[in-house]
Amino acid sequence: MTPTLRTIDHRLQHRYQLLVQEHAGQAHPTAAGPRCLPSPAQAKAQAQAAWRFFHNPRLDLPTLMQPLVELARQETPTACHQYALIVHDWSALNYSSHTAKKDRLHFGRGRGWGYELYTALLVSDRQGQPIAPLRVRLRGGTGICDSAQPRQKHAPEVHLDSLTPIMHDLRAGDLPRPLVHIIDAEGDSVYHLRQWHAAGHYFLVRTDDQRVVRYRDADWNLPDVVQRLRKDKAFTATRAVSFHGQSATQYVAETNVVLARPAWLHRISDGRRQRRVVPGDPLPVRLIVSEVRAADGTVLARWQLLTNLPATVDAATVALWYYWRWQIESYFKLLKSAGQQLEHWQQENAAAVTRRLLVASMACVLVWRLARSTAPQATAARQLLQQLSGRQVAWGKGYTEEALLAGLWVLLAMIAVLKEHTPTDLQEIADFILAGSG
Repeated sequence: MTPTLRTIDHRLQHRYQLLVQEHAGQAHPTAAGPRCLPSPAQAKAQAQAAWRFFHNPRLDLPTLMQPLVELARQETPTACHQYALIVHDWSALNYSSHTAKKDRLHFGRGRGWGYELYTALLVSDRQGQPIAPLRVRLRGGTGICDSAQPRQKHAPEVHLDSLTPIMHDLRAGDLPRPLVHIIDAEGDSVYHLRQWHAAGHYFLVRTDDQRVVRYRDADWNLPDVVQRLRKDKAFTATRAVSFHGQSATQYVAETNVVLARPAWLHRISDGRRQRRVVPGDPLPVRLIVSEVRAADGTVLARWQLLTNLPATVDAATVALWYYWRWQIESYFKLLKSAGQQLEHWQQENAAAVTRRLLVASMACVLVWRLARSTAPQATAARQLLQQLSGRQVAWGKGYTEEALLAGLWVLLAMIAVLKEHTPTDLQEIADFILAGSG
């Protein structure tokens, strides 16, 4: 039987409480709330319980991931209109000073030691709001911990090689909308674009000025194509935007090109990087160029996008969908900076970190849902969490997601305190402290 949304919410909240218990014993100095839990003895017991939970080998990752996947399935029909946007990205987690983590990965070039986090984030095609992570993987020195796999497995050497089976798995997950896979410039590989297209996957990938395409029956460098579009007055103003606080306008142009050249396939063999040529069928794609221009026409930023989406999705919409990929950066920010302090976690291996990471992702989902909620209580709830967070917010902006998450920590800590003390007790203690403890 399919669980109701209320049931899924209950699961998210229950597992999030485990994360609060874990923070009670080892909160980072900038993490609000959990440091205020009632007593050292209780905090120690909660931290020990959470430690056992995250290190329990019988607790497999697919079980922890299930509430997030179920929530995504239930929200997709209303949150997504025609397509479900899947943003793929990788982020390095630096644990250079955590020597107890014996399975860390060396990043090379002076970047230290840690794990590599991969996430596939479901985003709405209506408003661009994040819905839930659909796949989470943590790569360490001994392999990959994957939210869809009960056991750790060997890691592929190339990021993009792992995406094809993930795309297949996500399509088999029965989300009630066609999927569009959005990837930054790391996905600009002709070999993999051909592979994804042949498998029937829609992609939207940023490319760079080094790309050579077949345009008007000849090979063109991409900057020359852009100049030709500008000369042909193909750019159209689509929307007003803000660029680093400056008012600007987005312009979009589109044309059809073909990826006709052989692909370069990079591999590592016997510790040496090797490159070989892989011929393939010409791949027709849409080239969409998005420019942000100042009032005087100066180009402030430009994105060059390749997609195999049908022409029924207009160029302005495609450009907007790519812009929404920044949502995954906000997800990483919630986890790593003033939210969950991911890079300060003390779990001693990738498996335990991944278990905790899935619970932390549930906290992010709760915050996202509160941020966009239109329920009668939502405004008051957001104001309360913003106030409890003690954080500054820009003028005219009621809250930030980072503040909502920090305020949620404090609220849960307050609830724990109120289970131990009455409001009268708390007022008497406050009066004693403020009077100088005399």
